[in-house]
Amino acid sequence: MQSKLSKDKLIVVTGAAGFIGSCTAKYLNEKGFSNLLLVDDIKKTEKWKNLLNKKCVDFVSRNDLFKWLEGKERDIQAFIHLGACSDTMEADGNYLMENNFRYTVRLAEYAMKYGHRFIYASSAATYGNGSLGFVDDHEGLEELRPLNLYGFSKYYFDLWAKQQGVLEKLVGLKYFNVFGPNENHKGRMASMVYKMVPVVQKEGMIRLFKSSDPVNFGDGDQCRDFIYVKDAVRMTCNFLENEIGGIFNIGTGETTTWNALAKAVFKALDKPAKIEYIDMPGDLVGQYQNYTRAEMGKYMQKTGVLKPCMFTVEDAVADYVRNYLLKDERW
Repeated sequence: MQSKLSKDKLIVVTGAAGFIGSCTAKYLNEKGFSNLLLVDDIKKTEKWKNLLNKKCVDFVSRNDLFKWLEGKERDIQAFIHLGACSDTMEADGNYLMENNFRYTVRLAEYAMKYGHRFIYASSAATYGNGSLGFVDDHEGLEELRPLNLYGFSKYYFDLWAKQQGVLEKLVGLKYFNVFGPNENHKGRMASMVYKMVPVVQKEGMIRLFKSSDPVNFGDGDQCRDFIYVKDAVRMTCNFLENEIGGIFNIGTGETTTWNALAKAVFKALDKPAKIEYIDMPGDLVGQYQNYTRAEMGKYMQKTGVLKPCMFTVEDAVADYVRNYLLKDERW
């Protein structure tokens, strides 16, 4: 990260006690920026542990943010809006639209009104089953078909921004399968790496879903674009240093099978690989992505970054497991 960012004006990070948000705060701190306004609702969760050793100017609830901002329009330089309900199984559509769509509209309108940089989290879930590809262009945005309400709530803001003619003034980031430290609070939405480790420690094995599409994918050979959170937040914060706008994928541009991911976990734990395949729950079959791979050409072309990621999946798993999960540490 370069030095043209002001250390006197604030960077507002929403979802700051969450997974990617807290890692974003850590990354900015390590680059010498403590001029952060951290925004989140901790409630009765363990998310407060993600804020240990994070430097900031203040911490406020998402419900109090707009009141806090009153009279501080000239004190802000950028928003990194990562706060959202990220539960892909959430069934309350009104809640998701209020939390993920309308709140984002309000915050984006505020940022644009006062000339602040606005970077927000979209999602690879907007691509649906991937039949239309994973290309982050704007032309085919209307044709995407998310598979769940979470993906729809993210898609709807992307669509709103395009219809309002402001998409090029904002930065929407479609995160693929992000994993890494600080996801301890996420429960069923935590990454499979997080879930695999205690099972291997206790039972010496990993259970993967059988393929729901055996013609195209063998058991455990379903593919995902897994990206380490340290790479994801570095790529996110790169947009603080340019004036590029639009939607961009945040992924590795490569695929990793569940089998390969499981084997990386066994290797990180110095355990022999033992994998068992189980039936996929019925409520997942219709909305399960068997294949994801971020098209990274646009990101590389627009930013000039020829190698988006520093970590291979195997190296990322080793770092995560050995330096964080086994030590119960946060980043």
